[in-house]
Amino acid sequence: MRQTLPGSYRKSTFSHASYAAYRPSYPPELYQIILEFHHGARSLCLDLGSGPGFIARELSSSFVRVIGTDPSPGMVEQALKLSSAYPNLSFHQAYAENLPFVDDASIDLVTAGQAAHWFDYPRLFAELKRIVRPGGTLAFWGYKDHVLVDYPKATEVLNFYTHSAGDRYLGDYWSQPGRTIVQDKLLAIQPPPSDWEDITRIEYEPGTAGPRTGQGTMFLSKRMTLAQMEEYIRTWSAVHAWQLAHPDSKRKRDGGPGDVIDDLLEKMINAESHLSELGSKWPETEVELEWGSGLLLARKRD
Repeated sequence: MRQTLPGSYRKSTFSHASYAAYRPSYPPELYQIILEFHHGARSLCLDLGSGPGFIARELSSSFVRVIGTDPSPGMVEQALKLSSAYPNLSFHQAYAENLPFVDDASIDLVTAGQAAHWFDYPRLFAELKRIVRPGGTLAFWGYKDHVLVDYPKATEVLNFYTHSAGDRYLGDYWSQPGRTIVQDKLLAIQPPPSDWEDITRIEYEPGTAGPRTGQGTMFLSKRMTLAQMEEYIRTWSAVHAWQLAHPDSKRKRDGGPGDVIDDLLEKMINAESHLSELGSKWPETEVELEWGSGLLLARKRD
């Protein structure tokens, strides 16, 4: 499994501030499950693919020190900016598979949220074998595309645009194999049984018959306006890749003829009579979103 981190996150044209503002945050229940699974010391936590530092900041009150790493200088800059009030946090620009600044058997908990699908696992598990202490914990999780739980027709349009091939859609612009791994709730990530035990998976698949009508244990939901949902969609790596491939297709809000997301939102609104009846006021409408997710937990063998 070769790491294929999308280059869009490293480009100066990518909005790291928008990523920090519009991505869903993780609820206390998720961290509670991880910390209850974790046994032993809470001296040092390592957050891989830390992005703007959501997880590192949340875990800072549970560990003496937290280290966040990310290969994107823009993400590290954003994390440092947002974490100035957290003196026990530090951030490094680094790939997860090569962490020479981390001592052997020093990590009590290693986490990765919505980043684990980009790692080169033969190399990563070799590095984790070196740096995670015996009995230490691995907690990786990721989430799929969101579902508008009260709007099944709009969700169907969203799925069509995100999976279909061709210049009018996003399907060809996702990086692989990462896209498939996260859509499959990280099932492709298999900690070596020789080094890891108590391997546990917790999953959720949303429904479209209202909130909490899915199957499994839900971690990610958020109520937001359709305008905010649009900005969240615009943080997707595939959207940025599409925009780079179509530089003349600027979004309507910026004075352009419109881009793939303008088209997507128009089709989503028209698919639902309640939303289409709102006319120009649809961006202000609040919707309930849920994400399918997968959480992988494991314990380092002694």
